[in-house]
Amino acid sequence: MIEPHELGKIGEELAVEYLTDKGYQILERNWHSGHKEIDIIALDDTTLVVVEVKTRKSDDYGEPDIAVGITKQKMLIWAADAYVRYKNLDVDVRFDIISIVISDAEPEIEHIEDAFVCTSR
Repeated sequence: MIEPHELGKIGEELAVEYLTDKGYQILERNWHSGHKEIDIIALDDTTLVVVEVKTRKSDDYGEPDIAVGITKQKMLIWAADAYVRYKNLDVDVRFDIISIVISDAEPEIEHIEDAFVCTSR
């Protein structure tokens, strides 16, 4: 049986592989600012993409992406702002969610671009 922490790591590996195959440049994995963490930071052309990865064994209780509520969104926005300031970047930022269901079959990956919008910095 896969432990939840291991499942998350597997999901992140699948997400990195998926994004790389789509031509994204992976800049950071598990980037921290204080207690806030961004799973993946990537470049899609000239857009900085902040990616939250949610992985589950099934979708019995809904798709994994529904776990990214308003509190998590605010945390990601705060962490992305910290990253942009730390790196002194002047780029557009997009927030994506990669939802992965790993069951007995092939993993199902859903990439939700522009999953939510930051209205201010």
